[in-house]
Amino acid sequence: MVAMKYLICLLLVLLSACSTTPQRSSPPVTDGTRPDGQASVPERLPGRVEVPPAVPAGGAIVALLDQADGYRQTGDISNEAATIERALRIEPGNARLWHRLAAARLDQDQPQQAEQLALKSNVLAAGDTRLQADNWRLVAKARWSMDDNAGARAAEKRAGELAGRI
Repeated sequence: MVAMKYLICLLLVLLSACSTTPQRSSPPVTDGTRPDGQASVPERLPGRVEVPPAVPAGGAIVALLDQADGYRQTGDISNEAATIERALRIEPGNARLWHRLAAARLDQDQPQQAEQLALKSNVLAAGDTRLQADNWRLVAKARWSMDDNAGARAAEKRAGELAGRI
C-alpha cells in the first residue's frame, strides 16, 4: 500500500514535469503609419541620455572604506585591496573606489594594474575633474615605475591640464 502511494506520487511528479506553461500573448504590432498613410514620427526624439551619478550604497561602503583605512594605517595593503574589492562588488560604478584600488595596487608594486584601474576610474569619473587629475597623477607614478618616461610625462601633463580647470 505504501509502495503504491509512493508510485502514484512519483508518477504525478514526472507528469507535471512534462506539462507546459500557458503562452502569453504578445502585444499587437503596429506598422508605424497613420490612417492617412504617412509614417508616424515621435514629436521629439530624445537627445543625449543623462545618466544620474552613482548613489552611494550607504553604510556598507562607508564601513568597508573605514576598514580599508585601518588596514592602510597598519601597512596591510593586501587586506586593504581585498576590502576595497568587496566594496566594488557592492558598488562597481564608483570611480573613487576604483581610484583607491589603483593606489593600493601601486603600493603593492603592481604598476600595470594600477595604471589600468586608474584609467577605468577616469572613465567612470566623467565630470569630476579633481578625481580625473588624481587618476592621471597615479597613472604617471605607475608609468615612472615601469620606466615609461614619455608616458609618465604625458600623464603628468594631462593631470596638470585637469588641475587647471578645478
